[in-house]
Amino acid sequence: MALTWALLPVQGFARGGTVLIALALAASLAAAETNRFTVKRGTNISHWLSQSPRRGAERRAWFTREDVAFLAGLGFDHLRIPIDEEQMWDEAGHPDAEAFALLNAALDWCAEHGLRAIVDLHILRSHHFNQRERPLWTRPEAQQRFLQCWRDLSAALEQRPLELLAYELMNEPVADDPEDWNRLLARALAVIRAREPKRTVVIGSNRWQSVDTFDRLRVPEGDPYLLLSFHFYEPFLLTHHTASWTSIGRYRGPVKYPGLTVEDADLADVPEPLATEIRRQSRPWDRAAIAAKLAKPLALARQTGLPLYCGEWGCLPAVPRESRLAWYRDMVSVLAEHGIAWATWDYKGGFGLRGRDGRPDEALIRLLLGR
Repeated sequence: MALTWALLPVQGFARGGTVLIALALAASLAAAETNRFTVKRGTNISHWLSQSPRRGAERRAWFTREDVAFLAGLGFDHLRIPIDEEQMWDEAGHPDAEAFALLNAALDWCAEHGLRAIVDLHILRSHHFNQRERPLWTRPEAQQRFLQCWRDLSAALEQRPLELLAYELMNEPVADDPEDWNRLLARALAVIRAREPKRTVVIGSNRWQSVDTFDRLRVPEGDPYLLLSFHFYEPFLLTHHTASWTSIGRYRGPVKYPGLTVEDADLADVPEPLATEIRRQSRPWDRAAIAAKLAKPLALARQTGLPLYCGEWGCLPAVPRESRLAWYRDMVSVLAEHGIAWATWDYKGGFGLRGRDGRPDEALIRLLLGR
C-alpha cells in the first residue's frame, strides 16, 4: 500500500519530467509520510451490522472477538465493517446503544489483535444500491439525514487512532447523474473534516463503485487523507452465478474461467429473454482482461497521487471449484502487481472465507494470503 503512494507519481515523472509533476511527486511523498492508515489485505464483515435481521443474542454471536483473532492469525491486516442506518439509528435518528456498543467492541478487538478497520456506511433508509427508488438524490431532508449520520459517527469514533480506523462515506452510490454523488461526497467529507482533518476517508465512484465510472469521480483537491475505492465482480456471469437477486440468477447451466464464461451451446434449453441476456454478458475473460479493466482507477491514482483500494471482490461457491480458484488467483496477482490493497467479500456470507457449514475454506485462504 505504501508502495502505491510513492510509485505512481514516479511513473508519471518519468514520462513528463515537468516541474508540475515533480511538485506532485513531492506532495504525494509528503502524504505517504503523514497518512498513517495503510492497509494491504482484508475481508468484509457482512451480514452483522448490515443486511441482516439478526438482533440481540443472535447478532452478538454472529461476530465475536474469536473471529477477529482468527482473521488476524491468518495474516489479514484489516477488516471492512459495513453498517446500515436502520441498525445504527432508529427512525427518529437516535443512535441505537447496542449497535454502537457492538461496533465499538469490534474496533477494540481489532486494536487488540493489531488489525485496522474501515467503517463503511453501507445502506441508508434513503439509498439501497439495488433498489429503483433512492430518495437520497431527490429529497434534501434525506441528504441532511445522511450528513447527520456522519456527524454522529465522527463524534462517536474520533478518539480512535488515525492509523487504526478509516471511514467509508457510502457503499456503492447509485445516482442518475454522477455529479449528484460528487456534490454529496464533498459535503459529507466537509462534515468529517470539521472534526477530523486527518482521518482517512474512503471514497468510490458513482454506480456501484464500478471501475467503468472512475473517470467521473471528482476527487476533492488538496486532501492527502483519501483512499480511492472500487469494487470488482467481473465477469458478473461467473462471480454471481445463480445469485437470486440478479437478472441472470435463473441460469443454472455451466460457467467457466478462464475463457468464454458461457458457451452458446449451453444456452440451447435456456428460455428467452434470459438466454439473450446471458449471451449479451458472456465474453472471454482471463488475467489480461481483468488487468485491462483497471485502466480508469489506475489513471485516477496517477493523476491524484492517491492509493487505490478494491473494497469488495468475490465469487460465489456455486461456480465450479477450479474456475472459482483460478479467478481468485488471477485477481490476487493483478491487484498485487499494481500495489492495490483489497478486502474480499466476504467473511461468513454467501461468498465467504468460511463455507456455509461454517468451516474455513482452506484452499481459498491459502491462495489469498500466499500461505
